[in-house]
Amino acid sequence: MRTVVITGSNRGIGAAVARTLIKQGERLCLAVRDPKALSGTDLDPDLLPDRLVSCPYDARVPEDAQRVVDTALNRFGSLDTLIHCAGILRRTPLLFNEEQRAEPDELWSVNVMGPWWLTRAAWPALIDSGRGRIQVLVSMSGKRCKGSLAGYTASKFALMGLCQTMRNEGWDQNIRVTAVCPGWVNTQMAAGVKTMPPEQMTQPEDLASLCAHLLTLPAAAVPFECAVNAALEH
Repeated sequence: MRTVVITGSNRGIGAAVARTLIKQGERLCLAVRDPKALSGTDLDPDLLPDRLVSCPYDARVPEDAQRVVDTALNRFGSLDTLIHCAGILRRTPLLFNEEQRAEPDELWSVNVMGPWWLTRAAWPALIDSGRGRIQVLVSMSGKRCKGSLAGYTASKFALMGLCQTMRNEGWDQNIRVTAVCPGWVNTQMAAGVKTMPPEQMTQPEDLASLCAHLLTLPAAAVPFECAVNAALEH
């Protein structure tokens, strides 16, 4: 049994991962903006108090990272897995207008610094576990640039670089890192996409199955990068 922290787990990919890992028998700390929103859902911690706990988490607030780690350790006594699903999409172009001035900093704060702060806070526990795992939902936008989403793409390229450093720093401590890089996923974030119907996108449940399977692999078989394509990429 693993103790897993999942961010952004009240909907979308995070929620799908949480549901799959609960079925797999893991213990979860759900780090969400509004824990009250979990009440009455299938991810309500009251349903499984021995294996589910929630914690307020805003990726933009560095102090929340330690709160999440402390919550997991206080409830379960250990922490060996982080799954970073929290992220935002802003369509900030290269030549952004005055109304978009704050967007590059917001993208950096949530998409890069959020995972950075939480990984930093959890690092001692991951080392102590002897079998640390980190999964980061990066996006194909962390591997290539298509279109004009300058702000989002820049944040995801930076996140991929952060993942590479996590891998390097954690290797000798038996911490393994996987950057999961999907294209469009059928979530609220992709609701405005006109180039692909939702049914042709990668489904959250399929990404959840992938994330769950990765946790069953031995250290010598954990891939660093998983590119998940819903469309042909060049």
